[in-house]
Amino acid sequence: MARRTSNGSARRWPSSRAWRRPPWQEVLVAMAETAPVAPVPDRFRVHRIAAPLRHSVTESIRNAIAAGIFKAGARLPERDLCAMTGVSRTLVREALRQLESEGLISVIAHRGPVVSRVTPEQAEGVYQVRIELEGLASQLFAERASAAQREALMAAFEQVKKSYGSNEAIVRLNAKNRFYECLIEGSGNEALGTTLRMLNSRVTLLRATSLQAPGRMSASLAELQELMDALDAGDGKAARDAAARHVQQAAAAAIELLRAEQEQAAE
Repeated sequence: MARRTSNGSARRWPSSRAWRRPPWQEVLVAMAETAPVAPVPDRFRVHRIAAPLRHSVTESIRNAIAAGIFKAGARLPERDLCAMTGVSRTLVREALRQLESEGLISVIAHRGPVVSRVTPEQAEGVYQVRIELEGLASQLFAERASAAQREALMAAFEQVKKSYGSNEAIVRLNAKNRFYECLIEGSGNEALGTTLRMLNSRVTLLRATSLQAPGRMSASLAELQELMDALDAGDGKAARDAAARHVQQAAAAAIELLRAEQEQAAE
């Protein structure tokens, strides 16, 4: 790009390729690039697939929080998240904004983004909504789902049963999320699905909490089997009741753990 000087001659500015940082900036960049980053399992690295990349990054960070990689109250340094997901800071920042809007993280002055704490009272409110929405989804699935949608749900349930034998929390959570995606799709109610997905962050976090309770996984499978039996029979009312019981039991387990954590933190 050229610019006229006071004597009328043309002065050409250096191209962006020729521009170099001052030495002090080069040192800072080198320090940032070589600073140690906390090791994080490769399973949270984002793969560049057809799904929108920002969605994949958001899901990866959400799952890392649900799996306990980042605990409640923990900071979420952008550098660590970039290393974990393998994407740019721009995508990480977009994902953090989304998770902030969902209430899963909070931005605190002088600390940056941190994982939000879910109080027992907040959890109780989420579970009250889940009882109604998942109960309705189950009733509609029993009454409306196609044969293909029923087969997909059965396959998802089989994956849930297999995942409960895994030591990896993220494996169990992914299987459970897939199960509910199939349930929502088979309900045939777009507004219901949109509302449930808006709760996904808090629900996933609470689901991970409830499954930590001793004996909860085996009880959860028994409750889901009861739900599957009602769905197979096409009994909408029985399916709704079974879904409500499942959420109520999950709520009792999660809220008890959250209250215990709250009491420990207060000591």
